[in-house]
Amino acid sequence: MASSTHPNAPCAACKFLRRKCIQGCVFSPYFPPEDPTKFANVHKIFGASNVSKLLNEIAPHQREDAVNSLAYEAEARLKDPVYGCVGAISVLQRQVIRLQKELDATNADLIRFSSDQNASMMAQSSGSSLQNPHGLPPNYYGTNYSWNYNP
Repeated sequence: MASSTHPNAPCAACKFLRRKCIQGCVFSPYFPPEDPTKFANVHKIFGASNVSKLLNEIAPHQREDAVNSLAYEAEARLKDPVYGCVGAISVLQRQVIRLQKELDATNADLIRFSSDQNASMMAQSSGSSLQNPHGLPPNYYGTNYSWNYNP
């Protein structure tokens, strides 16, 4: 996107390359002067010529996504020169697998605890119904009431 704060300022690419930013510059909509690091990273990894060729070969409505992808990959390559963003994706995939296993184990524990609790509740209710088949209060059987009755 072109900068609205500096309409005559060169884009970050032209500034970095020390050239005059002409109207219709292929870089200016995607490398605003406020973010010079974005172009510096892309240039360091891919080169300005390659980026220019790429932007000229693809449809204008796809350019912003392409530049964002290049910037992301360039930043990832600077952090991890061998794997780049593939390394980050791999780390995230392993993390998802680990978390899925953890979630599966937790769900299994919940099912086990739930079935254990249901089994103990069934045992308690079946045991109390055998001891108290008529549903009388629990202290009714086996209580020794002492009545003081003096006629």
